Amino acid sequence: MRLLLGLNLFSTLAMVGLIWFVQIVHYPMFRHVGEGSFVEYAGIHQRLTTRVVAPFMLVEAFTAVGLLYRSPDAIPPSWLWVGIALVFVVWLSTAILQVPRHGALAEDGFSTSHHSALVTTNWVRTIAWTARGVLMTTIACRLLPS
Repeated sequence: MRLLLGLNLFSTLAMVGLIWFVQIVHYPMFRHVGEGSFVEYAGIHQRLTTRVVAPFMLVEAFTAVGLLYRSPDAIPPSWLWVGIALVFVVWLSTAILQVPRHGALAEDGFSTSHHSALVTTNWVRTIAWTARGVLMTTIACRLLPS
């Protein structure tokens, strides 16, 4: 149970830090890449970013489900269901909002409208992951021995 919670907390907090960096620093810098090299940059960005985020997202999702089955008595099951719902929001947002916008930028090159939509819609993931970070930290603190 401790390993499951530890992996979940670690993967969630890693993604909280990463998503805030992406939202505040990385995505806004897209407009400075330059039109001539943006398509290549966007393709490389997608490939390398997936290598970093996919393991964390998978560990987070699997351990979130695992926590439902190994739910500690001190944690209300509703908290764990909220955690699952937030994982779902992140994955759904990634699939239907961010991936298509990244695809458009990688295929068509930089456009202000695609870029603006990417930055704006990414707030969904930023807020959901931040809420998960708060929730999972609260759960972990609640389980710490007094």
